[in-house]
Amino acid sequence: MKTATKKNIKKEVIKGKSLPVKEAAPNIVKKSEKYFLGIGRRKTSTAQARLYPQKKSDGQSLEMIVNGMEYKKYFPLKKLQEIVISPINLLHLQNRFKISCIVSGGGVPSSAGAIRLGISRALIEANPIFKKPLKRIGYLTRDARKKERKKPGLKKARRAPQWQKR
Repeated sequence: MKTATKKNIKKEVIKGKSLPVKEAAPNIVKKSEKYFLGIGRRKTSTAQARLYPQKKSDGQSLEMIVNGMEYKKYFPLKKLQEIVISPINLLHLQNRFKISCIVSGGGVPSSAGAIRLGISRALIEANPIFKKPLKRIGYLTRDARKKERKKPGLKKARRAPQWQKR
């Protein structure tokens, strides 16, 4: 297969050929289904968490998709996986929801924190009784810490240039 350049694409469009299109992400849930939305932020990451209610099933484990990938592939570290699913484990709701998350910005750890806040907020939208245990543990508190801006005359936000006597 040829590499797609502007010239090749123009020729193919003129001839009426179809262009190679990336396949849609697997397991995308239908738009008509009802879901509970929660938005979470941490540092520069922003996450949208959608919880789709499911009938309780014993054999099925938690189904969570982050940016079109299984959450275990998106977050390879066990610690980050635990951060993401902690609100669901706290309330023992592993089989009750199918979760779809869209994350943008920041690094991997900050996106895990943003997803956790988004899931917690969506759980409260699903059932307001969940607010008390989530609040007590601190999953509803937005971590507002961000990187401080660099100031003029300094090397970093607070790091001053080395002092010279002569």
